[in-house]
Amino acid sequence: MLKRAFYFLLAVALVAGLGSAGAQKGKSKRPARKSQVKDTRIYLVHADILHFDEKINPDATILNGKVHFTHQGAKLFCDSAYFYEASNSFEAFGHVKMYQGDTLSLVSDYAYYDGNEQMARARYNVVLKHKKTTLYTDSLDFDRLYDNAYFFEGGKMIDGNTTLTSDWGEYNTQTKMSVFNYDVKMQSPSFYLTTDTLYYDTRTSIAHIVGPSNITSGDSHIYSEQGYYDTKLERARLMNRSVLSNNGKMMVGDSVYYDSQQGFSQAFRHVVYVDSVNKNKLTGNYGEYWENTGYALCTDSAVAIDYSQGDSLYMHADTFKVVTFNIETDSVYRKIHAFHHVRAYRTDVQAVCDSLVYNSLDSCMTLYHDPILWNNNQQLVGDMVQVFLRDSLIDHAHVIDNCFSIQQLRSDTACYNQVSSKEMFAFFIDGKIHEAQAKGNVLIGYYFEEGDSVPIIYNYQETSELRMFLKDRKLESVWTPKTSGTMYPLNQIPDDRKRLRGFMWYDYIRPLNRDDIFNWRGKK
Repeated sequence: MLKRAFYFLLAVALVAGLGSAGAQKGKSKRPARKSQVKDTRIYLVHADILHFDEKINPDATILNGKVHFTHQGAKLFCDSAYFYEASNSFEAFGHVKMYQGDTLSLVSDYAYYDGNEQMARARYNVVLKHKKTTLYTDSLDFDRLYDNAYFFEGGKMIDGNTTLTSDWGEYNTQTKMSVFNYDVKMQSPSFYLTTDTLYYDTRTSIAHIVGPSNITSGDSHIYSEQGYYDTKLERARLMNRSVLSNNGKMMVGDSVYYDSQQGFSQAFRHVVYVDSVNKNKLTGNYGEYWENTGYALCTDSAVAIDYSQGDSLYMHADTFKVVTFNIETDSVYRKIHAFHHVRAYRTDVQAVCDSLVYNSLDSCMTLYHDPILWNNNQQLVGDMVQVFLRDSLIDHAHVIDNCFSIQQLRSDTACYNQVSSKEMFAFFIDGKIHEAQAKGNVLIGYYFEEGDSVPIIYNYQETSELRMFLKDRKLESVWTPKTSGTMYPLNQIPDDRKRLRGFMWYDYIRPLNRDDIFNWRGKK
């Protein structure tokens, strides 16, 4: 029996020797390296006192005094601990501190650490510090495996000058991304944000807004349900019909950009800008506003609406521009520019021109380049028209060069009252015309009527000046200096007198309703 065992061992040795020699001879295969097994055990480095007490905790080693553990690169300190070697975990009490590298520390009054899951559950007066970010809470779980810290009973994060608080949140020490939920508040010296869900990147200091959110910065307020806010540069990029308001002015668009430091805002697509103080509104597909200079721009299907007088005035142009002078002084005033293809509609007045300027300094609105105005059955043209307002009501108007006023007697007749001159003036009381003047090379073509507004005779006159006085829009009296002219029966009016020189009736250009302001129609 011993001999058989001896020969067996000798054979095994020979086989092993031959295998080794073959490997050395061929040198084609290297011996396999032993796989390294990762050590997951918690090590106790130091404790002043170590003992067991079955009455207190039969499953644990009880440690007291300057307790020090290590686990996979982390150092853990506390005043006392229960060490569960069987489950590779421990409970730490008093001045609990965990350090991971030189960038992360976790301090609390109590902690439970599971070495297998690499999970630290810290409780009471918890402070997590990671580089320049500090998180305060009373209940925090730190997952070392995924570098995630969770708090769920209220917490506060401080990142530079920015402070965030919420009921629940998480912070990843690897990506430096954090998520906050429920009653989220974000504050810095320059802004205050409230929301229900917020993502925050501590590397870039950019907050991602999700859900109904409000941001206040000075006099400016932002409402958004989706967007990004750079807390360092105080810049916001907002989507989903976000609203920006400031001192009675409001801007909304499908997307909005706002730079608080520059006082600059932009809005794109379906833009609405409302000035509730002056009761006017701008709409378009692009708008911008500079708070510090008072400059505003609106273009792409732009519409200006004035609703200060109850009956709203709708005006369309390729572009609207607002320029403010002497801002933040008692002598502040604005100029509003509309260019090109200007069309305006209100139920009682309509207008067309190429460009328009309103100056709030003298409350003057000037129409340039082929202006045409209509009021009921009356049309007025000139090279330039100035309209002066008082308390948002028209006070007087001045038509300059090549002036022509035409009144159609009835829509079913070709009879027109006409006045042409070098200059024309109109004066109003409570928004109603009470006096009209024509000066310089005045030509008059006027029908006398009888009964039910039936024209019976045509009066042609030439003079140097004409003044007409009206009451309730009806002619009361006429004054002229020396005149020359002729009265004609209706069937004997000469062709060159029936229509004054320069007569044109532009009814095909006139805006018919507030939607028709978009349909540009030039002169034939």
